[in-house]
Amino acid sequence: MKQKTRNNKRLSRVRRIRAKISGTAIKPRVRVFRSLKSFYTQVIDDVNGKTIVQASLKDVKNAKNDLEGVKKLGELLVEKCLKNDIKEIVFDRAGYKYHGKVKVFADTLRSGGLKF
Repeated sequence: MKQKTRNNKRLSRVRRIRAKISGTAIKPRVRVFRSLKSFYTQVIDDVNGKTIVQASLKDVKNAKNDLEGVKKLGELLVEKCLKNDIKEIVFDRAGYKYHGKVKVFADTLRSGGLKF
């Protein structure tokens, strides 16, 4: 039996969440990934298996891996999505708790004009 580490528990939550949500070309899935050094995000069309838009903290000038940096990243992603005519999304928190950076990121997407 696999040992239940924190990451294994998160991966179990990922599988449970992904069984329920899927992105399309009209309403793609926004996936986040947190690491200790950065914050990454992708806008994915699951039907065609394509990444439409992606962004990370490396794309934002002078951004640190904190709440302000993630907020700037959200604003960048909203700009890219609206440029690609994406107005509605499905938010995939990737098994992370909905607080802190993940919550700030989602709130920034909402305030930028994307509908969940």
